[in-house]
Amino acid sequence: MRSVEEHLAIVCDAAITPEPVRVTIAESLGLIAAEDVQASSPQPSFSQAVVDGYAVRAVDVGGERGLARKAAPAPDDSDQQEDVVEVEPARVERSLPVVGEVPAGSQQPMRLQPKQAVRVHAGAPLPTLADAVLPLEWTDRGSKRVTAKRPVRSGDFVRREGDDIQPGDIAVAADSLISPAHVGLLAAVGRSKVLVYPRPRVTVLSYGHELVGLDQTPELGQVYDVNSHALTAAATEAGADAHWVGIAEGEPRRLRQIVETHMQRSELLVISGAVGGQGATVMREVLEEIGDVDTSRVALHPGSVQGFALLGSERIPALLLPSNPISALVGFEVFGRPLIRTSLSRPSAARRVVRARSIGHVTSIAGRRGYVRARLMRDAHTQDYLVEGLGGATGAPAHLLAGLSEANAMIRIPEDVTEVRPGDVVDVLFMAQS
Repeated sequence: MRSVEEHLAIVCDAAITPEPVRVTIAESLGLIAAEDVQASSPQPSFSQAVVDGYAVRAVDVGGERGLARKAAPAPDDSDQQEDVVEVEPARVERSLPVVGEVPAGSQQPMRLQPKQAVRVHAGAPLPTLADAVLPLEWTDRGSKRVTAKRPVRSGDFVRREGDDIQPGDIAVAADSLISPAHVGLLAAVGRSKVLVYPRPRVTVLSYGHELVGLDQTPELGQVYDVNSHALTAAATEAGADAHWVGIAEGEPRRLRQIVETHMQRSELLVISGAVGGQGATVMREVLEEIGDVDTSRVALHPGSVQGFALLGSERIPALLLPSNPISALVGFEVFGRPLIRTSLSRPSAARRVVRARSIGHVTSIAGRRGYVRARLMRDAHTQDYLVEGLGGATGAPAHLLAGLSEANAMIRIPEDVTEVRPGDVVDVLFMAQS
């Protein structure tokens, strides 16, 4: 029997990373950059006021006296004055004539003379010779003359040209996971598109003579096709561009046509009902005509029978899963999700694992690694993690689907453990979406 690690290595070694494509920066969020993006000009491209106030020469308002301040607030923050703090009482009463006003977005250059002030709005270009902004709340708010009640130092409340980025700086580095901040940087350097590795295309099919679509009423011996819908959602959650096909049916030639058609537009095929039991024989035979198929017993519970194939000349990976919905979802979680994350070139393909104390009995099968759906909680007083098994517990069948919707985690039980008792500490895969 193959270990979980051995089968996972075989699966992930076959991961296909799609060729880079150029997308709009709005579409790039969550993808991996495939190029270094360099700045061609400084950002900001001009010195600008950080707060509403008056552009001045610091020396003209007692700038020799010391102040300290927090990091300058963003120009578009309506509460920016909250970040202005004084370390020592520094009272001045210096009056300067106000010789103009510069709104944000102004394209009219302005020059400041000694012992003058210019009314400026947050984000406005700083007049020539001005080296500081006197915050509005530190003045009497005069329109023709302004009285400074506190001093500022040179550079206070000014965002200087090139403070963020200098020409030649790397705004976004290749292999970076593009975040909202990266999108902002791309916009700041004037890039509307960026080269990225796209999400792998995953096609999901179900196979089984007992399956009917959701638009039909199951008769005796028939069940709704659950797996194609659940696995498509799981592939999407893992970060793939998932394509739902539904039930693959027909005689062998038709099945081969379906598989070959979707191979051409996929980096991964996921086929449930392709392993386990006599009903999967036809699908396996069809796949063996197209490529190499490996069906093995894996030391895993539920779903010990797992399959994997490399199809066609392009060696497209295909994950072959059992027909039981819980077994299929566990197989996808353990093998399919890491494969997709590897294709995405994500730094970590694994779920976050925490140690939690069990609050109930959970059973597993000797010699197999158990994955039991569970509810992860936190003790309000101790902040310790607590976990409650929702399947695989004594008297709770592991194949029932209903409890899965309540789960936000899975308990991972080692191969040599057959029972988890209340109070035992176990490994838990945290599965809730952030």
